[in-house]
Amino acid sequence: MDASTVVGLSIQEARTLLDSRQVSAVELARASLERIARVEDRVRAFVSVTEDLALEQAHEADRRISEGRAAPLTGIPVQLKDNMATRGVKTTCSSRMLEDFVPTYDATVTRRLYDQDAVLLGKGNMDEFAMGSSTENSAFFPTRNPWDLDRVPGGSSGGPAAAVAASEAVFSLGSDTGGSIRQPAALCGVVGLKPTYGLVSRYGLVAFASSLDQIGPITRDVTDCAIVLNAIAGNDSRDSTSLNVDAKDYTDALASGEGSLKGLRIGVPTEYFVEGMEPEVEESTRRSIKLLESLGAEVAETSLPHTSFALSVYYILAPSECSANLARYDGVKYGFSDGEAESMWEALERTRGGGFGPEVKRRIMLGTYALSSGYYDAFYLKAQKVRTIIRREFERAFEEFDAIVSATSPTVAFALGEKTADPVRMYLSDVLTLPANIAGLPGMSVPAGTSEDGLPIGFQILAGPLKEETIFRIARAFEQASGWDGRGQGLPTVGHGTLVSPSP
Repeated sequence: MDASTVVGLSIQEARTLLDSRQVSAVELARASLERIARVEDRVRAFVSVTEDLALEQAHEADRRISEGRAAPLTGIPVQLKDNMATRGVKTTCSSRMLEDFVPTYDATVTRRLYDQDAVLLGKGNMDEFAMGSSTENSAFFPTRNPWDLDRVPGGSSGGPAAAVAASEAVFSLGSDTGGSIRQPAALCGVVGLKPTYGLVSRYGLVAFASSLDQIGPITRDVTDCAIVLNAIAGNDSRDSTSLNVDAKDYTDALASGEGSLKGLRIGVPTEYFVEGMEPEVEESTRRSIKLLESLGAEVAETSLPHTSFALSVYYILAPSECSANLARYDGVKYGFSDGEAESMWEALERTRGGGFGPEVKRRIMLGTYALSSGYYDAFYLKAQKVRTIIRREFERAFEEFDAIVSATSPTVAFALGEKTADPVRMYLSDVLTLPANIAGLPGMSVPAGTSEDGLPIGFQILAGPLKEETIFRIARAFEQASGWDGRGQGLPTVGHGTLVSPSP
């Protein structure tokens, strides 16, 4: 089968071809690697490409298929964000600090994908240590949005979102600390899910902010998202924050979203139409809400007044946890080390000064200040108290509503370099997504149309803890009714035709 015919497939489409032997896992892997070779010099979604490993895993997947033991992800090409441990494969966090770090173990999510014989294509570019909203903070190079190569893909999981949008990988895994799966998914016109905190193990995820970080899927459509969540969710004894909940088949919820949302109550927070939201984004969001009404959902305005403080809370808590987590990078145990110094303290200063980029240093300093003597009560402790208020506010809202909806990002993808000189403007990119991390809630971004410039717009669906099935039901119904099936009504040609499309 010609390689061009198997690029841009969903997991379900690839599964059908693999199981019917119309294509082999090796052929599918080679097609993905060929696609990467053709477009990667312009998209830059990968920190590293693991060609030899991918072909080795693909051969094993073909053997499993021939024995009739195929799992849902057997033979399916995947990219992992480069902050998830992969034994024998460099895990850099897009940082000079870990530029040569090769883990001796796999993250739990890596191992669970390998258990199904998924095929690892490589590691995805990201903002350094997951700190950023545009993937311009990578120490190596920025990733570009496949829909317009002069614009950002979002962040910090910009590489994973761009890889799926550009058909370099069938699916990817990202991490979401304040919107880092959902925001790039919205800007790249794909589906991104942040599961309930603790539903997916964080073992082997390089920590940024431990009480906020959560791994989740980035996929072409909602069904693929459910398939991937089935594979990676579940209790893990190696993660103390992992929830002890029974495994579920999230694809079961998709059937209930076939055509009708009758009986569901959906809230629209007035505060989520924020100042600075682009008119096209607001128009798309209101149109999406009306579509949910037409599917039978009961829609009503609601108020979440304290979520307006979520941004302030986040930028106290996240830097504080970042300061503590990144203290381990001292140039002694692993990672970058600048030993050309006359004393231990000078070596430590030079190592951290040369190993970390500007945004990471900025957040370490903010967090260290917030945790310092005399300021802990005024900043960190107060932020934790407001976090509790925000969480309780969501709890009350979910007593009345099954889900809450909003735009995912207040803007479409912005130009490369547009916000790098103004950190506060950059931080506002996540104003609609980070409340879910503060409260530990699940949230999904689904494609909801494009702007006049042809740039994707995302629609966010939030639900109560462990209510992923509700999200899948709504998202699947919305996807079917809107016609935006994760392909943006046709895959991007990658930069308005500057790169070849999946099927030239």
